[in-house]
Amino acid sequence: MVKVFSGIWALLLGIVLIMLGNGMQFTLIGLRGGLEGFSATALAVVTSGYFIGFLSGARYTPALIRNVGHVRVFAALGSFMSAGLITFPLIVEPWAWTLLRVLIGFCMSGIYVTAESWLNDASTNETRGKILSAYMIAQTLGIIGAQGLLTLGDAQTPVLFIGASILVSISFAPVLLTVGQAPRTEVTRPMTLRELYRQSPLGTVGIFFLGSVYATQSGMGAVFGSLIGMTADQISLLVAMLFAGAIALQYPIGWISDRMDRRKLIFAASLAGAVSGLCGFLTGDELWPLMASAFFAGGMTTPLYALFLAYTNDFLAPEDMPAASGGLVFTFGLGAIIGPLVTGWAMEWAGPFAFWLVLSVTFAVIALYALYRMTQRAPIPASQTESYLNVTPTASPVAVEAASAWAVEQAETEGNENS
Repeated sequence: MVKVFSGIWALLLGIVLIMLGNGMQFTLIGLRGGLEGFSATALAVVTSGYFIGFLSGARYTPALIRNVGHVRVFAALGSFMSAGLITFPLIVEPWAWTLLRVLIGFCMSGIYVTAESWLNDASTNETRGKILSAYMIAQTLGIIGAQGLLTLGDAQTPVLFIGASILVSISFAPVLLTVGQAPRTEVTRPMTLRELYRQSPLGTVGIFFLGSVYATQSGMGAVFGSLIGMTADQISLLVAMLFAGAIALQYPIGWISDRMDRRKLIFAASLAGAVSGLCGFLTGDELWPLMASAFFAGGMTTPLYALFLAYTNDFLAPEDMPAASGGLVFTFGLGAIIGPLVTGWAMEWAGPFAFWLVLSVTFAVIALYALYRMTQRAPIPASQTESYLNVTPTASPVAVEAASAWAVEQAETEGNENS
């Protein structure tokens, strides 16, 4: 494995640096927007802009790569993203920030597609699972580390935006200076929503609402903190706790998921998320209870994403998994666009703590639907399910397809060993 990681260390380092810059701007939007007096609704629109761009990038980047190549697309998207980050403090208007967020979302999606293509090409059947796990951990650590960097500057000045731009700019150096032969990138056309729902109603409905939860947490968490008067350091800690929970709980939930009816685990995790959101709503502005609520609410979101992917694959033939993966990523993106808009409206109407109430209700909807689906379809024995997919909501269809292929190979290998 040392030999394998020696070939991808530069890409992992680049991803950490990119996520430091991207993670900074996610929280900075809420911080600076609050200081500028932007309403919760305006900041919700700005947040949704990122996911509009992200969906567009996932669809069009593969065509760009086929036309001009990985290296040029990677470098161009990085340049545009760096320029977008440094433009935020120059045009402090909600409409301009929305357009910039669309641009950055498009660039980030394209960067993911390109980077994940390189990672997938560097993997074998034996190493793909470990490489994907390392990649997802690098992403999450970058986002958490970004929150620490935010404590080093003042959101009222352009310094932090400039710092984020610098991090993104230098992140491409280790990748472009060490990358070898560019792989071929083919992203399967997503399965239609109707067909996806027919194959897995719970996977389709659940991942749509989960997209709403994830975008609300990552985009509106800082807005909530700003509206209740948290300091910049406290807001950074709140956002960091949302992602720290994901790292802490991903593995144990994944281990359990391969040993029981996944619908029961989806129900339990969603119920835990709903309770965490309700605790956040009821706790008031007490700091550490809020941090605990963020830890467990965020800790349920990423494992649930992987659970929905694995659960959907349980009902599919291997040849249908790539198209279904693309459909699930698209469905998640739709939820991510709508979620912040609903949350922003609720916070405008009912106050900042509606942030937690929306999270709680959305988790509860997922839990109730999972409970309903348990009455409609017989469970698949755990011995016949595909392996848990260790992927995060930030992954592009390339990584999700690669993880699906790995899950099939793992399940087949374990089946042969047990037979």
